[in-house]
Amino acid sequence: MNRVAIIAAMPAELKLLVRGWRHERSNGVDLWSWGFDGGEWIAACAGAGADAATRAFAEAEKNGAASLVISTGWAGALSDVFAPGQVYRVSGVIDARTGERFRVATWHEECWLVTSARVADEPEKRRLGVTYSAGLVDMEAAGVARLAQMRGIPFYCIKGVSDGYRDQLPDFNGFILPNGKFQLGPFIVFCILRPWYWPSLMRMGENSRKAAQGIRESLLDFLDERGYIRERNGDPGTKR
Repeated sequence: MNRVAIIAAMPAELKLLVRGWRHERSNGVDLWSWGFDGGEWIAACAGAGADAATRAFAEAEKNGAASLVISTGWAGALSDVFAPGQVYRVSGVIDARTGERFRVATWHEECWLVTSARVADEPEKRRLGVTYSAGLVDMEAAGVARLAQMRGIPFYCIKGVSDGYRDQLPDFNGFILPNGKFQLGPFIVFCILRPWYWPSLMRMGENSRKAAQGIRESLLDFLDERGYIRERNGDPGTKR
């Protein structure tokens, strides 16, 4: 059986893709599955960071090994070339902690992504972009790539840009728990008391919605190139 594991950080990154899929929660991981003749797609998210991605991958494989894995979700732009709301097929990922580089299974000349242990603010985006000649930053992809390498399975990475290179945003790091979960309630209270962040957060929200839609379409185009599975299951997405 062809089993594809799709790993993201937050349910909102996947909600448009997994609408109508079977859902369960296991060991703090949200899991969605969609089976079809000869295969299954399993999407999983457990929170931000490499440790959360590792837990998500483990749960995605609990009923069988993955044939290939895709790291997806939102990322920050490290230059003005990469537009908020747009989606990119990543050429390869870099672990900022170790310097390791992992290429995707099929080469695309769009961009490299660097994985950081923290949410990058504007100065850190500048540093990462210059240091690694990367176009995007996230917190999970290198961890997923390493797991794929250990298993000897193909790795792919498709990311949507939620925040631009020059966006002035709050420090999200203080609201991420050690298990990778984001504390939305305390973050909302923090932002209510700081109205100067409202315009940039509104832009980020709109860009994240556009990126989530683009992620869905890009993943379906990649996994179901000719639209056979979508048509068979009545999916309203683009068919070829």
